[in-house]
Amino acid sequence: MSVRRDLGITGVLFAGTRSVLDGLFTTVLVLYFLLVAGNIFLRRVVEILPTFSNKRQAVDISQQIQEDISGYLLTITAMNAAVGIATAAAMYLCGLGDPLLWGATAFLLNYIPILGPLFGVCIFVLVGMLSFESLWWSLLPPVLYLGIHLVEGETLTPMLLARRFTLNPVLIILSLVFWFWMWGVLGAILAVPMLAILKIICDRLRPLKALGHFLEGE
Repeated sequence: MSVRRDLGITGVLFAGTRSVLDGLFTTVLVLYFLLVAGNIFLRRVVEILPTFSNKRQAVDISQQIQEDISGYLLTITAMNAAVGIATAAAMYLCGLGDPLLWGATAFLLNYIPILGPLFGVCIFVLVGMLSFESLWWSLLPPVLYLGIHLVEGETLTPMLLARRFTLNPVLIILSLVFWFWMWGVLGAILAVPMLAILKIICDRLRPLKALGHFLEGE
């Protein structure tokens, strides 16, 4: 195996890593303030609703949103960390430089369903081609990354989240594209939680049950 070490691929391909990290930091900051202000919004909603049953329904919906979204974020973060560790180990074993960087990249990209892993495969194809002279060795990093993602994305995560979320995959992609266009990385990370919140609300309100059924996956 022959490895090219004079190309500075880390600097070339990840000159924009700082912007990705800034986007992640902004996301965490926004989520923190939303959690802090959540009780204030709930109190205001309860105060303006006319009947006790409406107030009780608002509280029930709020509690379900908090439980489901916090469970989703915790599960996704744990699985993303596992993907990052596995990717770093795989890149180290196949001889790719900066395995911790590639692990962190896989961790961050996995917050964006479907599009994130696809973008990750493209990154690892370029990294492999720039790092190794042999074609077969250059294909090893993207194959390993894809294999890790398939194990996580097609088996483990769906089993853990199946009871909480069953969203239409087409609507997930449309939501990702729209919110990425609106807010960049922040929007892409928040796209699925916002879609899930909308479905929870629709499922609990009789006039919106049809929309909730439309948002549901198989």
